[in-house]
Amino acid sequence: MSDASEQFPRVAFYDTKPYDRVFFDAEAKRLGLAIQYHEFRLNEANAASAKGAVAVCVFVNDPVNSACLKNLAELGIRFVALRCAGFNNIDLEAAKSHGIKVVRVPAYSPYSVAEHTLALLLVLNRKIHRAYNRVRELNFSLSGLVGFDLHGKTVGILGTGKIGKITAQIFRGFGCKVLANDLFPDPAWAEKHGVTYVPQADVFSQSDIVSLHLPLTKESFHLVNAETISQMKKGAYLINTSRGKLVDSAAVIDALKSQHLGGVALDVYEEEEGVFFEDHSATALQDDVLSRLLTFPNVLVTSHQAFLTEEALHAIAETTIDSIARYVRGEALASERTVV
Repeated sequence: MSDASEQFPRVAFYDTKPYDRVFFDAEAKRLGLAIQYHEFRLNEANAASAKGAVAVCVFVNDPVNSACLKNLAELGIRFVALRCAGFNNIDLEAAKSHGIKVVRVPAYSPYSVAEHTLALLLVLNRKIHRAYNRVRELNFSLSGLVGFDLHGKTVGILGTGKIGKITAQIFRGFGCKVLANDLFPDPAWAEKHGVTYVPQADVFSQSDIVSLHLPLTKESFHLVNAETISQMKKGAYLINTSRGKLVDSAAVIDALKSQHLGGVALDVYEEEEGVFFEDHSATALQDDVLSRLLTFPNVLVTSHQAFLTEEALHAIAETTIDSIARYVRGEALASERTVV
């Protein structure tokens, strides 16, 4: 429980960590809300923990399914705030049927994710992680650390929302040729920044590096699969800082084993729930696919941390708490925040 007075409306927060509570506490105090923190994820079995709250706040991997929403509705809760942009973990039809409003954070710091995308690529390509470990053991050999110049390479950006656009612009700053594909292209932006929109198949076939910046939908599920990977250049790099289920992990493993893919950098993973954000260092990892991915020297995985900057955490807290406070006060919510 936060230090806020019990006279304030209480919000149940799930799947929280110390690093984000600092930002939420500051905003809640400013806007007159009390927060009850839960480290576990919200699900149908523990929904009763929200009893007495005016709203609940969940993160990207909380499975807010139909049964969970039914249990929340029976507690009188009619407001679910997502402190992330994606909302594929919530049954929207069930929320609508129970009269539960769902909001999200449509944008926080697109620079944080875009910059992490480049950081992953640079570390993987120039073998920084391997060099770092060598030097700490007083091994100053350069064997096996050869990378390539980004300058002059062709980069494919799938999805040109805010993050995709910023990522494309950063790549252009490196002197890369940038191809892009999006259901809703922005020709004016593309012309201004020297980006060329092409069909999706051309992004896969012509790019040295393919970077994913798409939402997860039925159409984008496993967009990167055996067929699309086969279209990619031999030795191409794949980067995903978007949604894990955009990528068929088994197909990626096959492509790594055959050396068709030159490198893979992932900040997300299709079965990350229950694995990412947690410390499993003292136990055996139960996910055999992820375990296999981690064995490849040309694979770099981070634990869904692309958003993790001070600026992004502050923006997430500010937007989330503001949405909840407006709901409590009966005020209108910004349309871009509202999912249902």
